[in-house]
Amino acid sequence: MPIKKTVVITGAAGLIGTSFCNAVASHGYNLVIADNNEERSEALAAKIRSDGHQAYACIFDATRPNDIQKLLDTSLTRFGNVHALVNNLYIRSGNYGADFFDVTYNDFSQNLSDNVTPYFELSKIFSRHFCSVNSGTIINIASVYGCIAPKFEIYDNTKMTMPVEYAAIKSAILHLTRYMAKRLKGYNIRVNAISPGGILDDQPETFLKAYGDNCSSKGMLSPDDLCGTLLFLLSEESRYINGQNMIVDDGFTL
Repeated sequence: MPIKKTVVITGAAGLIGTSFCNAVASHGYNLVIADNNEERSEALAAKIRSDGHQAYACIFDATRPNDIQKLLDTSLTRFGNVHALVNNLYIRSGNYGADFFDVTYNDFSQNLSDNVTPYFELSKIFSRHFCSVNSGTIINIASVYGCIAPKFEIYDNTKMTMPVEYAAIKSAILHLTRYMAKRLKGYNIRVNAISPGGILDDQPETFLKAYGDNCSSKGMLSPDDLCGTLLFLLSEESRYINGQNMIVDDGFTL
């Protein structure tokens, strides 16, 4: 009987992460729910297990390298293998989301440090294991705003903005993806990114209308709309796709 592959998802108890977890578990993978929210993580793991799938909640702080190493070690102990890492976490630090001119040096530095550095450290630690077994997959969750300049006009008449930190973080994640795909050449490790468009999360109607005017049909996406791309990149159907950014945005970036 083939050994079930294990997928570790960070930021797993959040909006997108929850959909990822349900999709991955329902497609037969062992699942490690990696998040700093113990209550939501344990509840999600319990629900997935009640549906007959394998899931384990591992509570960790992505800004602590020792926690990241423990995440890998715990996953291996629990399931015996790790097939893939899905870097999905996003940490809002300090005065996150302020207007461009109100973002301080420390605000900007802390947000970049708390987001880009964990993606690097997680990928580095898990890649050491992947190199040792000559197999592995890393999927980084970026954003369309790592690919294009913001469309500031869609935020008119709302209290929302497109944070400068977010654009810098997601751009860095995309280039980190390309860097790692080249650096890990020869070890049978694929590193790719998914760049979602906007995700529905109780945004005001004026914003939804302005956003939808830039799209082909649906406009803002639900988290479930990303799961097909994730499952494809986890599967052997994508075995020759490496260093790529898969944009899922209903035409928003066109």
